[in-house]
Amino acid sequence: MKQLPTQCPICGGDIEVTRFYCQQCDTSVEGHFEIGRFLRLSPEQLKFVEAFVCCEGKLNRMEGEVGMSYPTLRSRLLEVIRAMGYEPGREEPASKITDEERRHVLDELEQGRIGPEEAMRVLQGGQ
Repeated sequence: MKQLPTQCPICGGDIEVTRFYCQQCDTSVEGHFEIGRFLRLSPEQLKFVEAFVCCEGKLNRMEGEVGMSYPTLRSRLLEVIRAMGYEPGREEPASKITDEERRHVLDELEQGRIGPEEAMRVLQGGQ
């Protein structure tokens, strides 16, 4: 089955659904419909959400299921939350590192190039 596009292939603008059609009874419904937050997710992000739900939201269980480290899973979860239009951690103090730097640190940790203590120090804004 084809997935509903969420962005225009020509200009990259947001797609607005304005018509639905039922082949069985030949009914059309027209209007302005929201596509919902889950359709904003990439196929990879949807797969992550499915695994997250199957593991009852427990990242430590997901480690064994998907073969990723806890820090990587946490990073992916934050990416999904942002893709759905939410901003996680608003009550937390602002981080001094960028999302790109955070991903780099988590990748380094996952590949064993740095230890957990070093990763925490960098992620918490230390040098």
